Amino acid sequence: MNYLNHRNEPRVVITGMGMITPVGNTVKESWEGVLTGRSGIDVISRFDPEGLPCRIAGEVRGFDPADFMPAKEARRMARCSQFSVAAAREALDDAGFPDTVPEPERSGVVFGTGMGGFDFADHHLQIYRNKGFSRVSPFSLISSLGNMPSYHISVLAQTKGPISTVVAACATGVQAIGEAAEQIRRGRADLMLAGGVEGIIHEAALAGFAAIRALCVTHNEDPQSASRPFNIDRNGFILSEGAGVLVLERLDHALARGARIYAEVAGHASSSDAYHITAIDPDAKGAVRAMSWALADGDIKTDQIDYINAHGTSTPINDAAETIAIKKLFGEHAYDLAVSSTKSVTGHAMGGAGAIEAIFTAKALETGVLPPTWNYENPDPECDLDYVPNAPRTKQMSYALSNSFGLGGQNACLVLGRMNGHL
Repeated sequence: MNYLNHRNEPRVVITGMGMITPVGNTVKESWEGVLTGRSGIDVISRFDPEGLPCRIAGEVRGFDPADFMPAKEARRMARCSQFSVAAAREALDDAGFPDTVPEPERSGVVFGTGMGGFDFADHHLQIYRNKGFSRVSPFSLISSLGNMPSYHISVLAQTKGPISTVVAACATGVQAIGEAAEQIRRGRADLMLAGGVEGIIHEAALAGFAAIRALCVTHNEDPQSASRPFNIDRNGFILSEGAGVLVLERLDHALARGARIYAEVAGHASSSDAYHITAIDPDAKGAVRAMSWALADGDIKTDQIDYINAHGTSTPINDAAETIAIKKLFGEHAYDLAVSSTKSVTGHAMGGAGAIEAIFTAKALETGVLPPTWNYENPDPECDLDYVPNAPRTKQMSYALSNSFGLGGQNACLVLGRMNGHL
C-alpha cells in the first residue's frame, strides 16, 4: 500500500467518530435516524418561543452531561463544550483510546464553533442583573469563549501537540477537519481530533436569524416537515445544535496499530465569495472554487465522485446556488451523482453541521448506503439533480464530497475516499 499521497505527503484517514445530534446522541443512533427519517425537529423546549415567527428547532434531547463528566465540571461549561466532550469521548473510544492518546506530543486538536457559548455568558448576565455581582460565576466569561471546546477536548484526550480553533460560521466543521489533516500532512502530528459544535438554541439566535428572514416560518404546526431541501416550497432553514468529532491519523500509523479505518481524507479546500454577508453568490463561483480545489488537492477527477452530502439548508437561494455549482463543475456527470441533504431531519447545526455531515458521508462510504433527502415532495424545476428522495439507497462508492457554505461567503469542501473497514 502507498502511504503517501500524490505530493508525497502522508495520507490521512478517519479511525474514530463521535457525535451528538437532534436525531441521536451517538453515531449509531444518529446514522439510524437519518436513514429512517426520524426527525429531530420539534417545538422549542429550552425557552418559550411565543412571539417568534419560527418556534421550532432541532434540539438535542435526552442528553445528560453527567454521563460524560463530573457534574461540577459540567456546570462550569457552556452547552457547546459539554457536547464536544461527549462526542470526543465517543470518538476516542471508537478509535481504540479508552483513556487518553498514547503519544500526547504527536497528537492535537483542531475544532470549531460558529457562535461559541454566548448562552452561558447571557445566563450569568441575567444572574448579575437579578441577583447582583456576588452571584456571578468566575467561569461566566471564560467558559463562553470560542476556543473552550478545543481546550476541553485537549484536556480530555491529553493532547499536547498542535491546537487551534476555527470560526467560519456554517463552514466551520469541514474547515476544521481540513486544517487538522494538514497538521498530519506537514508532519506536525500523527493523530488529530477534529470537528465542530454548536449549542445555541437561544432567543437571541432565533430572533437574529428570523430578522434576516433565514428561518422557516411556515411549519410551526408541522415541525418534522419544515426542513425541505430542494423542494419548490422550501422556506428557510431550521436552527439546530450538536457536535461531530473525528479522529484523524496518518495512514501508516493507523495500520501499525490495527485500527479500523472508515474513510480517507483525500482532499479539502476553502474559498471566499467576497460577495455578501448573508447571501451566497447567485452564480455560485465560490462554491465551484471550493469543490474544484478540493478535488485538485486530492488529485481526483470529477467523474470519480459518486455522492455529495450537500450543504442543502432548505433556503430558496442556497439550494438553487448549490445545484448550479454542482452542474457547473461536474457537467453531465452531475446527473449521475447522488446528492442528498441530511439537514432534512437534523436541521442546521451551524458550526457543528460540517463535522456531523462529514461523519454521515464517511458512514455512507463505509456501508454503501446513501442517506436520503427526507420531505422531498414538491421538486423545484431549478433543482433537477438526483436528491435521493425519501428513502435510503445502496450504492458502491469510491469518493464523496461534503459541502459546507457559510455566512460571510465562506465555503469549504471535503473529499472523502472509501477504505476497506477491515484494514
